Amino acid sequence: MDRLANTVRPYAWGSTTALPELLGTAPTGAPQAELWMGAHPGAPSRVDRGAGPIGLNEVIAADPDTELGPEAVRRFGERLPFLFKVLAADTALSLQVHPNLDQARAGFADEEERGVPIDAPHRNYKDANHKPELICALTPFDGLCGFRAPAEAADLLAGLEVDSLKPYVDILRAMPDTDALREVLTAVLSAEHEAMAKTVAEATAAAERLAAADGPHSAAYAAYVTVAHSFPGDPGVIAGMLLNYVQLQPGEALYLGAGIPHAYINGLGVEIMANSDNVLRCGLTPKHVDVPELLRVVKFESTPPGVLRPEADADGEELYVAPIDEFRLSRYVLATGATPRLLTAGAPQILLCTAGSVSLRIPQAAKATATASELHLAAGESAYVPASETVELAGEGTIFRATLAI
Repeated sequence: MDRLANTVRPYAWGSTTALPELLGTAPTGAPQAELWMGAHPGAPSRVDRGAGPIGLNEVIAADPDTELGPEAVRRFGERLPFLFKVLAADTALSLQVHPNLDQARAGFADEEERGVPIDAPHRNYKDANHKPELICALTPFDGLCGFRAPAEAADLLAGLEVDSLKPYVDILRAMPDTDALREVLTAVLSAEHEAMAKTVAEATAAAERLAAADGPHSAAYAAYVTVAHSFPGDPGVIAGMLLNYVQLQPGEALYLGAGIPHAYINGLGVEIMANSDNVLRCGLTPKHVDVPELLRVVKFESTPPGVLRPEADADGEELYVAPIDEFRLSRYVLATGATPRLLTAGAPQILLCTAGSVSLRIPQAAKATATASELHLAAGESAYVPASETVELAGEGTIFRATLAI
């Protein structure tokens, strides 16, 4: 196994303190948004097997069968199928959806054929892969996920008593659910800029008043106010009011499949996703919003958030069940003196310590590669275990395990 040296991405929405607190480092004063663990070419983790630091992507490319396992290579190709992160949001991320696999392949091929540069700001598809993802809260975590039932969205909008929102309320109450959601989201994202900015300002002022009251949507109104202060006049504020507001407690998670609109608002969490950069944005961003393509990809159906809680087995592994093969996320909460856990996957693993201190040991009989035989991880530290290795886990702390569902 290998200790990972990971990159922190300094996106503007990131917290200045949450990742430094986890990693035990001094804040720089700049946002620190995401800690990347894996082999994504944009910021691969680095390992040192005696010849100096090298990207994990290069290690895997040199011997994919040993590193990933033959079954993973057969099913997913010669690269790590997932990207593992710690995400620290201080302000809202863009309201977005991800394509399914067929849409991603078709969209990527189309933009390649039309010669759209891969780094062009208006490019939608950076690769031919889908991007299902799962976020697990380490602190209280706020987000928006999936469409509300149209009747509930109508009640929330009506409660603001903003004249320019009344046509949306009427549509949500009169049309079939799918048609209503499509009609209103299309109208919001296609509205004239100045008129929508005025609507957002009026809705924000009304939401501030209602957030202070003890009403059925007061917590949601408060969240939308927070978003609106970061993105004044953005149509994504109104689009976000069509979505479920979710408050995750530490240990709770959300799975986000293709076509589900979502946005993270604030909090610290562990995130795992298929290895893709494909994002179609609805708002809450200065970046490109391709409304026609977005509307083609969004699933216009009311979707309860479906908060996940881990399911424990007899060995103490707590699994976050998700309908995806490219990744599998679980955690162990270890107590001093407990019997060590033996982790055998037949697939690559990344192990992240988020609290306490844990030790990883490869039994000599199971050692197959020239990696370290024993590592100790403190909070914020992580390790990569090739498919060819079995690792023994002990200590007192919490460790998240990212691997494949094969």
